[in-house]
Amino acid sequence: MTQKIRPRHPEKVKNPINPIKKKPEWIRSKLSNSKEFFHTKTIVNKNNLVTVCQEANCPNITECWSKRHATFMIMGDTCTRACAFCDVKTGKPGKLDDLEPIKISQAVKKLNLKHVVITSVDRDDLEDGGSSHFFEVINQTRKTNPNTTIEVLTPDFLRKGEAYKKVLEANPDVFNHNIETVPSLYLKVRPGSRYFASLELLKNAKKINKNVFTKSGIMVGLGESKDEILQVMDDLKSAEVDFLTIGQYLQPSVKHFPLDRYYTPQEFEELGAIAKAKGFLLVSSSPLTRSSYHADEDFAKLQQNRINIH
Repeated sequence: MTQKIRPRHPEKVKNPINPIKKKPEWIRSKLSNSKEFFHTKTIVNKNNLVTVCQEANCPNITECWSKRHATFMIMGDTCTRACAFCDVKTGKPGKLDDLEPIKISQAVKKLNLKHVVITSVDRDDLEDGGSSHFFEVINQTRKTNPNTTIEVLTPDFLRKGEAYKKVLEANPDVFNHNIETVPSLYLKVRPGSRYFASLELLKNAKKINKNVFTKSGIMVGLGESKDEILQVMDDLKSAEVDFLTIGQYLQPSVKHFPLDRYYTPQEFEELGAIAKAKGFLLVSSSPLTRSSYHADEDFAKLQQNRINIH
């Protein structure tokens, strides 16, 4: 007896929502199989730590980990927001790990980091958005590693009042919060965030601590216009942001926000030159630029540029 093959129902076939465009040659990340890469991986795994390098599928992970550079992501691997560009999973986060400050500080020591970047998922479920946890991680890391400079990449602490002040109370060397995209795309790309709230956070951080380096980043390739990018630069400059990063948006999957186009290396050079002309203390603009990419080298440049100005 011949078995009947049932036709597939078109409505049940999961077609790609946003097909991923083929990457140009200049977007290829560097591969590495060095001992240092696996050394970094071992330390991260043994301490049960979360890194944005892994969770956000960063294209620079092999290069950075081969240099023992890892960006730690605190407060778990589950975000309460659902940004359309981000590869970090969304859902209900678990309880905070009280031992995380110690784990981070020990990992920084084992990796012998001169500069460390600490970021986090959004924790809208917490009364203070996780600012007290940031405070503990920064303090413990500095206590264990007194010669290590500390950079934080924070959420926006939206609707958490002045909770962000707790992070600045710990006196990080760099306070980073990414603006991510232009205002016209916010409701589609960052539906849980507000453009002017992010600007205000950066502006207030500098008001509270004139000595802290403030930093922000924008992705390009989501459909923004050049004029919109230049307006974001002006807005960030008005907020007294010191360091601007500009990088290419890479669509993580067919379910994420669609990539509009790839910018050429020449276009990144032009945007970088414009940003420098606007007066930023430091600008990093390239296809693979990310918030924590070459953060240690960039921090040294920030310090030198500030000295040169004064």
